[in-house]
Amino acid sequence: MREPGHTDSSGGGTIRILIVGGGCAGLTTAHRLQRELQQELRAGRAEITVVEAAPYLTYRPLLAEVAAGSIDPRHVVVPLRRALPDCRVLTARITRIDHARRLAWLAPSGGVEVELGYDELVLTAGSVSRTRPIPGLAEHGLGFETVGEAVSLRNHVLDQLDLASSTRDPELRDAALTFVFVGAGYGGVGALAELEDMARQALRGYPNIQPGDLRWVLVEAGDRVLAEADPALAEHALAQLRERNVDIRLGTTLDSAQDRMMALSDGTRFAARTLVWTAGVRPAPVLAATDLPLDADGRVRCLGTLQAAGADGELLPGAWAAGDCAAVPGPGSAADGADGPPTACPPNAWHALAQGELLAENLLAVAAGQPPTPYRPEQTYASASLGLHRAVAHTRKGSLTGRRAWLLHRARTLRGLPSSDRRVRVLADWLLGGLFAREAVSLASVEHPRAEFEAAAGNPPEG
Repeated sequence: MREPGHTDSSGGGTIRILIVGGGCAGLTTAHRLQRELQQELRAGRAEITVVEAAPYLTYRPLLAEVAAGSIDPRHVVVPLRRALPDCRVLTARITRIDHARRLAWLAPSGGVEVELGYDELVLTAGSVSRTRPIPGLAEHGLGFETVGEAVSLRNHVLDQLDLASSTRDPELRDAALTFVFVGAGYGGVGALAELEDMARQALRGYPNIQPGDLRWVLVEAGDRVLAEADPALAEHALAQLRERNVDIRLGTTLDSAQDRMMALSDGTRFAARTLVWTAGVRPAPVLAATDLPLDADGRVRCLGTLQAAGADGELLPGAWAAGDCAAVPGPGSAADGADGPPTACPPNAWHALAQGELLAENLLAVAAGQPPTPYRPEQTYASASLGLHRAVAHTRKGSLTGRRAWLLHRARTLRGLPSSDRRVRVLADWLLGGLFAREAVSLASVEHPRAEFEAAAGNPPEG
């Protein structure tokens, strides 16, 4: 398994593979390695350690449907220990990595820092929300990267309907019924469309609120929505959203959200009690605490084979990266051997899943003295959900819209979920959703289970 001349720093014959991150790329890599090295793992000749702050993978392409109440939140997470029984899964955070010494330091929750040695490093730490120093954003912004944030956003939207239905203050009512989303990528468009659908259905229980009273605003700094999608597909999505009276501001940024007053760069000002931030992601902060060369965006520099590259572009032995935290040369770029400008694969679940599978294959190939294979992603056809029974999808034969696009989008999304158990559960949710209406009930009290105790102690929780 080891490269010629390699000496195991542990003094034994066990090869130690450290995978930092248990997202789509990390789980896919670990699962493939676990399958191929099963005998070595059980005999103690190999050891795979997966370090992830959460004990599960979150499948982000389905978060919008979690927020809309179409899917049980538990069904879009994959427990790592169940999926990787032959691996050592550590629920902790990596604080720094010294690859020159093959050492990493991890900090368990509430514990002391622990030193961890390895022979092969696989960085699949993913990404976090890319925020900006906008006044009021930290106080009033809502993220959309985790299951908890998706459930919290759903509860928040329903709470605003309750507030608008009961208040007699017209300004407060208008602010409660105004929902602002910043960022028109797949996450932002999908979240807005699904929640608009859910809120419209929920209004059946609010006779004093009409659909026209709700105001949905989508703010995008670029010149179009779904910037990564085919332009024709993006234009169709834009038209569909505007038909639903979504106020879309292209070429516009959020300048301030102080005191829940939205100030946009086009001079518009209005009050809103809901501000959802989906304006892109940035690589996980742990990358800055490594001695690996990073690109201008903070991602690990990679060769097309998913091996880490040094500052001079040469191979950096023993280090690999995939997914959102890796700058993997995309097809048609100069780094990929073409004449085009140097571009990296965009951060999304589809690339992460494919790269994780190839990374495992290449790691095993190099260990066996065989050449690794460059990443050549197959043609991907984008699709985006625009709510219940509505979507846009690109296929080999052109573009689809409406119910057929929605069914195709669901099939593609379900196929990418890296767990057969979870795929069955999500499919069951969808089938039941076709028989019964969505439950428009807020469970916001779950977010503060000790609220009554804290209130009794004179220290009420912040809402």
